[in-house]
Amino acid sequence: MKIIFSFFTVVLLVLLAFLGLKIANLYYLFGVIIPYAALAIFIIGFVYRVMKWASSPVPFRIPTTCGQQKSFPWIKQNKIENPSSTWGVIIRMLLEVLAFRSLFRNTKTESRDGKLSYGSDKWLWMAGLAFHWSFLVILIRHFRFFAADVPSVIHLIESLDSFLQIGVPLLYMTDIVLVAAVTFLFIRRVVIPQVNYISLIADYIPLFLILGIAISGILMRYLFKVHLVGVKNFAIGLINFNPVIPEGVGVIFYIHLFLISSLFAYFPFSKLMHAGGVFLSPTRNLANNSRMKRHVNPWDYPVKVHTYEEYEDDFREKMKNVGIPVEKE
Repeated sequence: MKIIFSFFTVVLLVLLAFLGLKIANLYYLFGVIIPYAALAIFIIGFVYRVMKWASSPVPFRIPTTCGQQKSFPWIKQNKIENPSSTWGVIIRMLLEVLAFRSLFRNTKTESRDGKLSYGSDKWLWMAGLAFHWSFLVILIRHFRFFAADVPSVIHLIESLDSFLQIGVPLLYMTDIVLVAAVTFLFIRRVVIPQVNYISLIADYIPLFLILGIAISGILMRYLFKVHLVGVKNFAIGLINFNPVIPEGVGVIFYIHLFLISSLFAYFPFSKLMHAGGVFLSPTRNLANNSRMKRHVNPWDYPVKVHTYEEYEDDFREKMKNVGIPVEKE
């Protein structure tokens, strides 16, 4: 039911755009008003969520630690898995964001002949990495529609992305990789019972939305041709707040744009906000220096603390009598 509901939600969005354009000619609504509204919702919602998380106090150091912390000089510290300095945290965050280092360490547990067997599981890491990097490259490639003079770096990325030069127009590898990665992530949620059990509608809708965006984009490039000059003029008009509905741009373009707008508007309310939340996670962005620096909870009610010095002053003679070492004689 969760899968069916999510699937038909995206299908309904496609039909809504198709019928609105074909029957009511609502090109200005789907081409201008909805994209502006979606972008406003995205920016305001994203900033609000990030600011709300950033304002949450973290009085204690709670980083996840998977290695030896800083201790005696002769004990080697794992400076990435258990950072004690700001540079260690920065390197750890970079590896987490750019290479999904914690996901790379993912393991699977299986029952073999009545015994638990643990092994490495890299498929999820590879699919996640391929999906995110492909999505990023596609997003960067689309910047060429918003610039009168396309930067050379975008030309370079396009050349690397299509270096196989299969067919005309050129086949972008990221298009295929993105669809394959999203399909794998969807099949994984369906096939693996444990993952299927905990999956919600909020997990399936982004997958179908992104898949719909990718498929509609591929159809525009390789099957239903659109007027690229008109699309570029339209995009430049949008960012200059002087939008003009172009002539000769097919309905498939507006369906593609409407799905993108739907994803943008849905983004701040979804689990996709981990894109911003990962930088604010105290389990990742804090140094483990609890042994070097005392962290006091500012909300603690002020109470009279019985220090060790006071304790030793009270029981020094009794401690000496039973052989307990003392700091002061």
